[in-house]
Amino acid sequence: MSLFEWPALAWLALAIVAAIVELSVPHFGFVFVGAAALAAAATAALLAGAAVQIVTFAFVLVVSFVVLRPWLVARASGRGIPSRTQQLIGREGVVTNDIDPTTGTGRVNVGGEDWAARSAGTMATGTRVTVTGSDGIVLEVTRT
Repeated sequence: MSLFEWPALAWLALAIVAAIVELSVPHFGFVFVGAAALAAAATAALLAGAAVQIVTFAFVLVVSFVVLRPWLVARASGRGIPSRTQQLIGREGVVTNDIDPTTGTGRVNVGGEDWAARSAGTMATGTRVTVTGSDGIVLEVTRT
């Protein structure tokens, strides 16, 4: 292996490490380091000097981060999976098991489905309620 091949291999090693880190902990950061390292490896393979390699690395890193990151974030951030409880807000239901805010117990029937529920006050079985919000799969309810 000649002395001129080592810088290109070092840049490739950095690109591989950055790819492994990005796959392990994805957060749209190390992918740009990997791309910049590949560009620097290409300049090293063309026998460019260390200064040119470092400038290439820095330039590609900054440009890819400034230009590509917003585009990737916009493409990756979708609405996600819609919540099943979101569609129940505003609907009425009936308490099927007493709601007790001190113990965090209680159940309601809304739209023919049984749900865990909580409220600010105690509610007895049979009380008519309105869904005002949700926390995960627990409905937040108030008296109707």
